[in-house]
Amino acid sequence: MAGHSKWATTKHKKAVLDSRRAKAFAKLVKNIEVAARMGGADMAGNPTLVDAVQKAKKTSVPNDNIDRAIKRGAGLSGDAVDYQTIMYEGYGPNGVALLIECLTDNKNRAAAEVRTAMSRNGGTMADPGSVAYNFARKGVITVPAAELTEDDLLMAVLDAGAEEVQATPNGEAFEVHTDPSDLVAARTALVEAGIDYDSAEAEFVPNLKVEIDADTARKVFQLIEALEDSDDVQNIFANFDLTPEVQAELEND
Repeated sequence: MAGHSKWATTKHKKAVLDSRRAKAFAKLVKNIEVAARMGGADMAGNPTLVDAVQKAKKTSVPNDNIDRAIKRGAGLSGDAVDYQTIMYEGYGPNGVALLIECLTDNKNRAAAEVRTAMSRNGGTMADPGSVAYNFARKGVITVPAAELTEDDLLMAVLDAGAEEVQATPNGEAFEVHTDPSDLVAARTALVEAGIDYDSAEAEFVPNLKVEIDADTARKVFQLIEALEDSDDVQNIFANFDLTPEVQAELEND
């Protein structure tokens, strides 16, 4: 029985991971479709598509899926879908501010799923504008730390409009922040300097972060996971910060 129980648990975990992987693939493919729809299928003239494809490849989305998404988005396959971008605002446990970006072909479904996830996991919806002012739209390029130093990276992108370079909380990567209009120039500077990057996209960055304890973090992560279960939820931006001590406690869970 113990062996069966262990196998069942492992199988369940694998099913959860497979499900999350499939959802992640679907969201990356949707990004590619939208980029191709907005700027066409020609990668040379569509930097947004380049970034969407780059991120998908880094996450191991198969090339066939990427090619089909480009054709669908550009209207070359006859089955294009028209997506709407909708932003919802709200608060998580202990007042953590949330911006929930949806990319959907059904506004009513997206609204219902976001409201349900929020209400069932300690979140509350907020009026438009009441949370958004806490965030600024920035170009964000994520670069693996590898052998790089912060100074190496700053030297490569400073003349291309980079505003700051900072390490991620886990220390495994750096984030280059730019004005959204300088995102392509900064990304190009990295490529010319021979520096690999994981993703480059416009995001909402909090103007001021609030530290939260481990118990609050667990509740916030539970809410974020519930929101991410919706196929319509594309990105979630939050203003919480974790101290190294809290991170260490969460890693021991």
